[in-house]
Amino acid sequence: MAGVVSVTKGLLVMSFKLSFLVAAGLLLSLGPAAAQIPGQRLVIEPQVPQFRQGGMVRVTTSVNLFVPGPTGESDDARKSRDNARRMIYEMAAHECDLLRDTLAKECRLESVSVNIGRQFGVQQQEGYTLNGTMNFQVTPK
Repeated sequence: MAGVVSVTKGLLVMSFKLSFLVAAGLLLSLGPAAAQIPGQRLVIEPQVPQFRQGGMVRVTTSVNLFVPGPTGESDDARKSRDNARRMIYEMAAHECDLLRDTLAKECRLESVSVNIGRQFGVQQQEGYTLNGTMNFQVTPK
């Protein structure tokens, strides 16, 4: 029986040493991970949009139009496309005047986007569908 006790004691001591080594290994492996956390920290702060600073307000205007005309590759078709885009650009240029007349002390054009699509077919009128979006920064009156 003394042999069984010494074998059991030996296994218990070995099990304790193994547990200690595993725990020590885990603690040592956490050190490099903890050291990496500050370099990997991600802080998200809400940004104040630029158009809200200084009392500015953003105004977006969108327009959708159909412009009849030739849609092929001819000079007349090119002129028709140019005139269609010109309509949107002229609207954007005039929009600041309209905003100043109604609600703005100051107006600044931020961006203009123009999309043009060809419309043709047997049962449709030939021409272009035109979508325009204009963004402005205004100071309200």
